[in-house]
Formats: sequence, C-alpha cells, structure tokens
Amino acid sequence: MSASKRHLAAIVAALALGPAMAQPAAQTAPAPKAVIELFTSQGCSSCPPADALIIELSKDPGLIALTLPVTYWDYLGWKDTLGKDSFAKRQKFYAKARGDGQVYTPQVVINGAAHAIGSDKAEIEKAVKQLATPGFSATVALKEESGGLRIRISPTDTGLTETAGVWVLPTTHRATVPVTRGENQGKTLSYVNVVRGMVRVGDWNGEAATITAPLTATQAAEADSYVVLVQAERPGKYGMTMPGAILGAARSPAPR
Repeated sequence: MSASKRHLAAIVAALALGPAMAQPAAQTAPAPKAVIELFTSQGCSSCPPADALIIELSKDPGLIALTLPVTYWDYLGWKDTLGKDSFAKRQKFYAKARGDGQVYTPQVVINGAAHAIGSDKAEIEKAVKQLATPGFSATVALKEESGGLRIRISPTDTGLTETAGVWVLPTTHRATVPVTRGENQGKTLSYVNVVRGMVRVGDWNGEAATITAPLTATQAAEADSYVVLVQAERPGKYGMTMPGAILGAARSPAPR
C-alpha cells in the first residue's frame, strides 16, 4: 500500500472510531445506601444550618435526602409556607415507634430507624455508616411507561417477615423562601427535595413484585421529581399504623 493510501485509511479509521471513543461508557447510578428525612421549620432559628447540611448531603448520589417541613412552630409568629400537619404526625409516629418520644427540630431520621440532630454532620454520617452496613432489604427500580409508574421490587434479604407499604413522595428539588416574621425574620431560607405529599400505592410482602401506580401519584403542586419508599409498617395503639424501617428506596431519574 502506498503512503498516500495508508494515510487515507488511517483517516477513515479515525473518523469511524472517533464518535465511539468520544462517548463515555454508560454509568449506572449507585443504589441508595440511606434515606435521610429532615424535619424542619421556617419558624425555628436552629434549623437553617440543618437545611444547609441537607443540601450538602443531597449531592451524594448514594443518599436520598428529603425535607419534611412541620407546622407545630407556626404559633411563634410565622406560618411555614411548606409545612404539613401530616409531616409532624409522621415525626411523632417515628418517636412512638422508636420508644424514645423525642420530637424536635431540626431532627433527621435515617432509614426510618435512627435519629440525630439535623445539623450534626458527624452523627448523621455515623448513623448512615452503621445502617448502610447491612443495607436495604430490597432494591427498587422505577420505569415510567404507558401513563403509569412501574415499581419493581427485588428482595435482597430472603428472611424478611415484615409487611411494608409502598409509597410515592412527590418532591420539589429546590425551594427558596423569604421569611418576614418569627425567629428567622429577614432571612431567605433554601431547601432541597421538599416533600409535597405521600401516596401509598401498594403493599410488599418480601417477595419479588411489580407494582404499577398512576403517574398522578408522582404529581403535586410545584413538584418536579419524586421518590419511592418501601417502608415497614408497625401496628400501634387504637389501630394506628406507624412507620418502621425503610426497606428500599429509589428516586426519579431527574427533575422534570
């Protein structure tokens, strides 16, 4: 082959390989190792450092960090614009299920089991490490198709005996709120993954299962993403059901 023909062949080969070489290998998002729920309030002067920490922790792809604003400090002079009574109830049920009765802000609950002060990074990371060692009891895969959400749950612990609920949580990826009264008067507060509601879409008995939910379950006012939790349920007094350990979780692919 002449030098000119070899040169032409090299150019053709480079052009053929170029696009393939330029594209990085497809990467699979890591399975979450922990779900962190922050119970916070715009009327709590101790909460902004915890709000900022949750924003920082949310950048870890192995963590699902959620913000659940509560309402029980509204009487202090500022009504939380993101707060829901149902989140305060969830926090109190967690305390009942743990048996310690501790309800405060800012408080984080990790994997539905341990709790810590929401601004204590070292304690939160310690709890995440401890709970991530055994890992979740199930992997959760999500796919939107034909106007519905397909939730595929695969057990990683074959000895599971707990019953669980499957929940969809619509979320707002980022929210900013200027506060004009109360303990945080004059501050502009920032939040990440603010939960807008909780919709129970099915049960899980510990075996491989696929649950289909309507896409409307992922939608709520100002929500642009969502999270799915598989959470053990514990019986309480007077027929109440209390949240237990989170057994599996997944997030929507990206904010809408």
